[in-house]
This record gives sequence, structure tokens and C-alpha cells, in this order.
Amino acid sequence: MRFGFIKNHVTEFPVGKMCQVLKVSTSGYYKWLKQVPSSRALRKDMLTKEMRAAYRLSKGRYGSPRITKELNMKGIKVSHVLVAKLMKQEHLQSIIRKKYKVTTDSSHKYPVVENILNREFTVKEKNKAWVSDLTYIRTMQGWLYLTTVIDLYDRKVIGWAFSNTMKASQTVIPAFNMANYNSPIQANQPLIFHSDRGIQYACEEFTKHISCKKNIIRSMSRKGNCWDNAVAESFFKTNNVLNKKRRKF
Repeated sequence: MRFGFIKNHVTEFPVGKMCQVLKVSTSGYYKWLKQVPSSRALRKDMLTKEMRAAYRLSKGRYGSPRITKELNMKGIKVSHVLVAKLMKQEHLQSIIRKKYKVTTDSSHKYPVVENILNREFTVKEKNKAWVSDLTYIRTMQGWLYLTTVIDLYDRKVIGWAFSNTMKASQTVIPAFNMANYNSPIQANQPLIFHSDRGIQYACEEFTKHISCKKNIIRSMSRKGNCWDNAVAESFFKTNNVLNKKRRKF
């Protein structure tokens, strides 16, 4: 307590004089002073404890931006830079979860066909070649799946389907039916229908459905080669970028 009094009044009285009056040694006071944590050290200790608590409550999912926000909401003013530095010192890292969902399952028992299209994406007539693909859209209620059919002649989406499952009956079949409705397939006109090797396109249900049109020539990308279906792939990527830009405004 006497050393604490000296520390609190060091700007008012000489240290030596106070030590003499309070009957303590000057060397003892300075030794004690070195052992007292500074206000900066105390704040760092407090921030570390609060930061670890927020990290544990998030089950390790929060990174430095989210933890900074949590601390600020509790009235603890701290910068993101400092939180990131402390997290690094404490070896705390957020658990990174996959933010994508696999839509192409090519590990199935169904037969696949050759790549007849062979990246011939320039077509001079309508209904000469269609390409199709399936992607996902994340919503507050869960995943939605979008299937499209594009005519390579003008790169227009002529058929599409939204669904909450990846079953062929709710994805590729209704999308194909819409495409045939919007751009009817002529009986005497050969048409290449190209897709990836996903189970929706290779399954027996879709195979039987599309086989009703005898003039359709089926084509599939080579395994693991997204460039074989580049037009359909790029359509989804372009629209994903546009959607992200819109959300910023």
C-alpha cells in the first residue's frame, strides 16, 4: 500500500522523501515498480481474455473482423489491426468452411457419351447445338439450383428450371422441356445437346426423356474438363459476378 501511495503521488513529491517518511527503501520501491504491470499490459491482457471468449463462443468460426465487431458491441473499443495481431500471437484462426456446393457428380454407374461438340461453340443456325449446365444459388432458406439450356447460335437461355433438389425430374428435364417449347426441335434437323457428365444428364430418367427426339445427338464434356462446356460455365460465372456487384450498392 505504501509503494502504491508513492506511485500515485510521484508527480507531487520526491520519491526519496516519500520513502523516508513512509519508512521504506528507495531500492525496494523501484524493484516493486518493475513488477507492476503497466496500463498497456493490463489492457492487452483484458483484450486477450475477451477475444478468446468471443472465439470460443463462435466455436472457432470467427476471424478478426467479426471478433472486432463483437468487442465493439460490448463497448470495448479496439481496432481490427490490433485484434488480428493478438489472434496471431495466440495462434487463433477461424475455421474456414466450404462456401460452395458440388453440383456435378460424375462418379456414377450410368454410361456417358463422347464429346461430339468438341468445343465448336460458334454455330451459324438456331437449334444446331444446345449446351446445358446446373449451378447453385445460396438463399436464406437454403440452396436453390438453377439449370439452363443455351442455344449456341445467339447464346440465349432458351430453357431454365429452379429447384430445391438436384433430381433430374426437377432440373434438366423441365429445363429441356422449356427449351423445346421456346425453340421447337424440328424432326428433320439434327441437334447436338451438350452437357457435363453429371448424374442428372447421364441418368436413365433423362436419357429416356431426351431419346424421344430421335434427331438429338448427345455430347458430354471430358472428365474434369470444364473448358469443354465453357459457354454454359461462363454464363454462370458472369452472372455471379454481376450479382456480387449489385449487392455492393
